[in-house]
Amino acid sequence: MDELLARARRVAAEAEVFTAEVEETPVVFEANRLKQLLTRQSRSVALRLVHQGRVGDAETSGWDDGVDLVEQARQVAQFGAEARFHFPPVPPNAGVEVYDPAVEQVSLEDMVALGQAMIDAVRRDTPDLVCGARVVRAAATVSIANTGGSHASYRRSLFVADVEGVLVRGTDMLFVGDVQLSCRPIRDGAEAVASVLRQLELCRQTATVPSRPMPVVFAPLGVMSALFVPLAAAFNGRLIFQGASPLKGRVGERVFDAKLSLADDGSQPYHPASRPWDDEGVPTRRIPLVEGGVVAGFLFDLQTAGQAG
Repeated sequence: MDELLARARRVAAEAEVFTAEVEETPVVFEANRLKQLLTRQSRSVALRLVHQGRVGDAETSGWDDGVDLVEQARQVAQFGAEARFHFPPVPPNAGVEVYDPAVEQVSLEDMVALGQAMIDAVRRDTPDLVCGARVVRAAATVSIANTGGSHASYRRSLFVADVEGVLVRGTDMLFVGDVQLSCRPIRDGAEAVASVLRQLELCRQTATVPSRPMPVVFAPLGVMSALFVPLAAAFNGRLIFQGASPLKGRVGERVFDAKLSLADDGSQPYHPASRPWDDEGVPTRRIPLVEGGVVAGFLFDLQTAGQAG
């Protein structure tokens, strides 16, 4: 990373190197049976630089002398946006724990047994269900270095326990499934199994709906799935800067019901989506978006934050 950064310095005012090295072992079941065991490794190396005031980036899956990557990023920069940011200093450790070494110590035999146990549990309830399952252990090392003087890395772990099923009765097809994710080992998959059993219980009877206006009741998960996409767009810093979000200029204004509060928080320990710092090296923290119905802020990256002032 230091060598690549040194090469980038020769042609760029500022530069950043980001790498992610991942090893994952998925155990896959299909049609109620074990289908696949494998371990795969991957590496990505991304370079972002500011050349003649504009941003250019390039990415590769391997290490080389860095000449091609630097030249690709330099060439892209002539078409890039005007840089409105500086690369920040990255703290070596922001204190967010996302790695448990016990994940890498879970044996293949235990992973196979977990997948089969989840399938057996849901098929005891509904023997006609055709099930698939996936149990995955993974670990990654993420590193960043930039011309702001930073060179930091962290290690993260992930464990996945996923079960799903299809039930066919005549022309009716029912799809059920759920997944558990954790930075720590999952031993029994009980939450995912309970969710699937609940879905099956709710679907015991097939209902008919008359063709007329009908009331619709959204359960909590339904509310989340219905609102997530429009809310994510509304709080997107790029759309705020471009004026495409209806929330632009409305910080401090009550726009939502007073019962609604919303925040982005990547600093929760051992949460699968947490991390000490984001992919630009900015330390994660709780970012309030809505507090008691009042718009509190938006989500920016370095470039859009600079553009928006």
